Amino acid sequence: MIHSFTALFKRLVSTAYMVKPSHRRGEITPTKEAYKTTLVIAIPAVFEMVSLAIMDMVNMIMVGNIGDHAISAVAITAQPRMIFFSVFFALNVAVTAIIARNKGAGEEEKARSCMRHALMLVVVLSALMTGLAVFFAYPLMRLAGAQYDTIEYAASYFRIANYGLFFNVATNTICAGQRATGNTKITLKITVVARVLQVIFNLFLIEGNFGFPALGVNGAAISLVIAGFVGFTLAVFSLMRKDSFLRLRRTDSWKIEPEMMSTIGRVSAGSLVEQVGLRIGFFLYARVVADLGTLHFAAHSIAMNLMVLSFTFADGIGIATTSLVGQNLGKERPDLSMMYGKLGLRLAFVVAVMLAGVTFFIRYRFPGLFTNDPYVVDIVAGLLIILIFILPLQTTQLVMGASLRGAGDVRYVAMTMFITVGVMRPLGGFLLAFPLGLGVTGAWLAIIIDQGARLIMLFLRFASGKWIRAKL
Repeated sequence: MIHSFTALFKRLVSTAYMVKPSHRRGEITPTKEAYKTTLVIAIPAVFEMVSLAIMDMVNMIMVGNIGDHAISAVAITAQPRMIFFSVFFALNVAVTAIIARNKGAGEEEKARSCMRHALMLVVVLSALMTGLAVFFAYPLMRLAGAQYDTIEYAASYFRIANYGLFFNVATNTICAGQRATGNTKITLKITVVARVLQVIFNLFLIEGNFGFPALGVNGAAISLVIAGFVGFTLAVFSLMRKDSFLRLRRTDSWKIEPEMMSTIGRVSAGSLVEQVGLRIGFFLYARVVADLGTLHFAAHSIAMNLMVLSFTFADGIGIATTSLVGQNLGKERPDLSMMYGKLGLRLAFVVAVMLAGVTFFIRYRFPGLFTNDPYVVDIVAGLLIILIFILPLQTTQLVMGASLRGAGDVRYVAMTMFITVGVMRPLGGFLLAFPLGLGVTGAWLAIIIDQGARLIMLFLRFASGKWIRAKL
């Protein structure tokens, strides 16, 4: 029996079994080396994503000191902000796929050209988005479901935060390019420094410590803008280093190249459909929960903090998978791309099991970080039980989606996300929360339906192997 278990374990973790002999284009990377290569990229990325989520959580805790209405006000701005970010998320998917492919092929100048064109697009698009966000702040918050006791706070926070939109999106684009080359250490430094600074200024500006004015929710928004500017400055410096694969120089041409712009547009277009579906779906879903009332939305937002934190572990692994899939396709080794995709799935599932165990044991302690209201704490504890069942679905489908994006197969991912997040989650959330009377619990059960359907659709594509033949 022990021998059978050892053989099964070896079959599950060994790279020798991850690619069929008929699909091999050469020697398969030894197991130890493959895991080491993945973890060298994944570990800094995981730390970056986790630190980002923790800092956001700390910021929410600091805002929560004002009251539950403040938590709801800041939380309700999240999905409208993400709608404005969706164009840039789509752009960053293209940046990652194109730069990773050129990194593998050794086409340094093409990778740098991609970064320059992406930054030019960011300048134009961020100016447009900032104007729209500032002008339509109040009606957007009303549309998002802000209640009478939160809408003024939410609109003010949304307006101030979006003055720093350019800094945030430009930083994200530069970091997307750096991650595509496997340079996740620099993006970790950028994120940690910026977010720590945000927490420090929150300490100064929210409740008015050390002689600073007490600005409440507005203080949190100002801190976000300051952190965004610092992150942007560090990101630009990372492109000026002599050893950077994406180094920008004064002598570089900033003339628009139609071929590169066309490539970015083509890859971004598929991802934009995904992002629009995601953001509309999340927006409608958040609206469903907001209609349950301020306390239920506060409980939902608290539980979502832990869900986002758990998401970041898989996201870090997904970043490594995206980079390695794209680079190996650039080297014309689709077999190794498939191998790294499967290896990432195994790592993600192990992480999911560990996180599920931790979630079970902290389900009552965690909400106490945000609120002392026993009613809210009980609701959050119940939602975290649902999260335990979400975790394995979430982590595995996320890494499969990362593999497909790394290969440039963004259209299928877009279709999947549009159907599951854009339609199934908000519709299921509404039906379970209201007609069936399950409230916020029903809304969270809809997440299981969404994640399960997404896992099945992405698995069918991943298992088919069609994604490794995607063209940029």
